[in-house]
Order: sequence, then C-alpha cells, then structure tokens
Amino acid sequence: MADPKGFLTTPRENASHRPVFLRLKDWREVYDEFGDERVQKQAGRCMDCGIPFCHQGCPLGNLVPEWNTLVWREDWHAASDRLHATNNFPEFTGTLCPAPCESACVLGINDDPVSIKRVEISIVDRAWDEGWIKPEVPAARTGKKVAVVGSGPAGLAAAQQLTRAGHDVVVFERADAIGGLLRYGIPEFKMEKSRLDRRVEQMRQEGTEFRVSVNVGVDVTVEQLRSDFDAVVLAGGATAWRDLPIPGRSLKGIYQAMEYLPPANKVAAGQLDRSPIHAEGKHVVVIGGGDTGADCVGTAHRQGAASVTQLEIMPKPPESRASVNPWPTYPMLYRVTSAHEEGGERVYSVSTTEFVGDAEGNVTGLRLAEVVNEGGKFVPVPGSEREIPADLVTLAMGFVGPEQGGLLTDLGVDFDPRGNVARGSDFQTTVDGVFTAGDMGRGQSLIVWAIAEGRSAAAGVDAYLTGRAVLPRPIEPTDRPLV
Repeated sequence: MADPKGFLTTPRENASHRPVFLRLKDWREVYDEFGDERVQKQAGRCMDCGIPFCHQGCPLGNLVPEWNTLVWREDWHAASDRLHATNNFPEFTGTLCPAPCESACVLGINDDPVSIKRVEISIVDRAWDEGWIKPEVPAARTGKKVAVVGSGPAGLAAAQQLTRAGHDVVVFERADAIGGLLRYGIPEFKMEKSRLDRRVEQMRQEGTEFRVSVNVGVDVTVEQLRSDFDAVVLAGGATAWRDLPIPGRSLKGIYQAMEYLPPANKVAAGQLDRSPIHAEGKHVVVIGGGDTGADCVGTAHRQGAASVTQLEIMPKPPESRASVNPWPTYPMLYRVTSAHEEGGERVYSVSTTEFVGDAEGNVTGLRLAEVVNEGGKFVPVPGSEREIPADLVTLAMGFVGPEQGGLLTDLGVDFDPRGNVARGSDFQTTVDGVFTAGDMGRGQSLIVWAIAEGRSAAAGVDAYLTGRAVLPRPIEPTDRPLV
C-alpha cells in the first residue's frame, strides 16, 4: 500500500489546463505541468484494495495499485516496468482514454477516485525523459511473416507484440503516415504526435516494418498478401461513418468529421499552411455530442470560428451517477472537455430535420426540432422547430462498422449481425490464418479496448503459427464469441 492515510488526507487533484486565450493560439496539448511531488501524493491516495476493481474496469488489466505504490515510494523506474507489463502505449491511454479504471476505483464509492490517468502519463513521460524506454529486440526469429493491415492502436499493439515474439511483421497503412486515427483523427491539442512518432521509431528499431500509402486489396492484392505472409491481422478500424440523409445534405459546406479533422492535423504537423475546410469567421455546427464532436469543436475554435454549436439528440446527462448507472460501471455523466471550456454552445435533445442553403448551393443554416424518447424512438415535439445559422457543418455521429467490400470481400471473411468482421475465441476470422483486432471486429470502441484487442489477437496469431502460448491475452477467449 502507498500512503495508509492518503485517501483520507489528500483530495483528488488533476492537471489544470493552460489559459484558453493562450492555447487557442497553438495546437499543443492543453495540459499544464503537474510535477512529480503532486503525482506522488495522488498515487498515495490508492488504497491497494483487497479486490482492486480498477483491474476490472480496465480492459488491459493494468496493475494500477502496484505502480501507484511504486510512484509513492519514488521508484519510478520500477513503476514504468509495471506499467509497460500490460500496456504497450501508456502515453496513448494516459492522454486519450476516458479512464474506466477511475470509474471502477473503490474510492469512488463515496469519494473522488484516484487520478489514475495522471499518474499513468506522468510515469511514461518520466520514463521517456530518463531514457528507460528502449527497443526490445527479440533474441531469436521464428521465420514466420505476419501482415498487419491498419496502423491504429490495435494494429500497432498487435505488431509490437508479434515482433517481440520473433516474427517478421509488416504493417500496411493506406494513409501517408502511420497512426490511423491517432495520426489524423485525434487533434494535436489532445495528444501531440511526437508521442506517436517516438513509439513508431521504437517499433522500427525492434524490427517492425512499416509501409505507408498502401491500400491493401488494391495496391497489394489478396493473393499477394496470402502468398507472402503466414498470417494476416485485420486492424483497419470501423471507418464507415454514419451519415445524415435529410433534405439539403448535398449542400456545400457539410462534411463528415473525418473529412474535417485530418487536414487540420496536417496543418498542426506543418504539412499544410491552411486547411481546405476552414472555420474562420463561420458559424460552425457540430452534429454529434461525443468525443469526435468535441474534437471538431476545439478545432473550429483554433481556426477562428465566429460561433460553434454542438448538437446532441440525447438529453443532457446528469451531473452525478444515476441509480441505474451504479459503481463500478462507467457513468454516463455531463462532462466538460477542454474544447468545451474554450466556448461554444451545447444543445441537447434536438434532431436536425433539414439543411438550408442559398442560391449558390452553400449551406446557410439548419432546422431543428426538440425531441423526446418514446419507446426507444425520438419523436419531435410539436411547435419546437427552429432554424439556426450554419456556414460549416460537421457530422460526428459515430461509425457503423468496417468498410465492407474490397479487401474484406476479396478475403471472404464473414460478418457478425452488427456488420463487424466475425471472429472466434482466438480472434481468428472465418478464413484460416486471418485474424482481426480492434474496431474492425469489435465495433466502434475505446482506445484501451483497441490496445487490449491487439495484444490478444497477437497471442492468437503466435499460437496459430507456433503452437505455443507465450504472449499475454488481456481479453479471455470466452469473451469473444464468433458471432
């Protein structure tokens, strides 16, 4: 245990954000420095529970009490070792994960939970600064070749595990840089890409090969893929976005979030001088109240939008846990992200009924109606219709699954009832030697689930190729039915 009285004497504390007027002038991460001494005190709040429910809350099974205790004792190197024992990329989860571990923290029953994410990111940042994180080159090679299609967190986790197990791994990415949504979907102000770059470089030095601007199924045929590799991991994500087919959808100025965010990220990376989809001086409306919508909000603020309005069809969440959402489940609460701190309006329980445009075919506004949930259907409230201005609209309503056709059709994989790639308990699809991990098989989910799935799929691939069981499997086989 860390500090036996820490949870009684030390209140929860987290990193503050840089002043809004400063951070809107750049794309850097929004967080202020926290300091090692403050981190140690927060780690000291961990009670080292007899049954640590943070393990249950985290799909990776992170050893939270252990590295909290080590930080409290100032043994940061050992804390880094325990952190990396279950998580390939703690800086990804430490910045981007919504922390289901904190929601499951036993202290959260009647107090503020431990600031687990803050301790996690502090450990990994300290480890990089001290030079403790080094390439882990395998001592022996198996001679087996594995293709990983997709370089998001699931693909990267699977690739790193398989490389370290001695296989020759090639990661294919159809974009011009490695990272998937980490690269071009997540804004720089949430996670600076230097964090991603140094992990990719670590993997290169371990022996993983990366090939960018390669659309597997087009540039590399399925026949080539199967003949050149002993196994394939499909980790292309759930990239088929949900659309809004209402009157006026074809007007200019309406974009999917994943059309709007990538060029903005390229500006932040210095690849473009100005995004071709720019919010400067415009009334921006973001349809969708989730994290991707918040990313659009923060991006629009940095581009100098005249106003930003975020719409959500669901009612406003409660400020505290509802009785139907008890500990240790992940609570559906009203949350204010850094993007929301920066301004704009959030409107709940509304549905867009029509986009309005001018004679030149540009969007100028949209019509809304308030809605109520009646038997699982959102029903418009009579007389609640109104129109709001909109010069730029982004659709951030989530994803419906992987892109079917092309590669998946050519491979001949089956799909589950939700449209995801079907897989068995070992993460193998219905095609021998072809595995899947992350959102492509699970559906749209959290980054921590993606890493856990990548690690588990790697264990399945290694067992398939060698018959051994040496790689950890954070997700138990019984958790993954075929359909």
